[in-house]
Amino acid sequence: MDQLKQQLKEMIVQDLNLPDVKPEDIDDKASLFEEGLGLDSLDAVELVVLLQKRFGVQIADMDEGKEAFASIEALAQFVQAHQGSSESTGTSVSAT
Repeated sequence: MDQLKQQLKEMIVQDLNLPDVKPEDIDDKASLFEEGLGLDSLDAVELVVLLQKRFGVQIADMDEGKEAFASIEALAQFVQAHQGSSESTGTSVSAT
């Protein structure tokens, strides 16, 4: 999980073009938005695209995004829980 958190921090700093922020300066439990890292709604949209490209993870709606983007720790847990299962979300198979 620590490696995933580091990857997420590096992705945020590099791909969202945050030159004044170093990955090691991002607190795992700090908010990514507002008083925390200070990301905005455009950054959130970009993060959704980055997560899909890099990790194959989709964020279905704003509520899910709000939960996932609460912090690096929350984002890492979300990615870990949803990686590889995006094809099967929302579907169920029953044997009859």
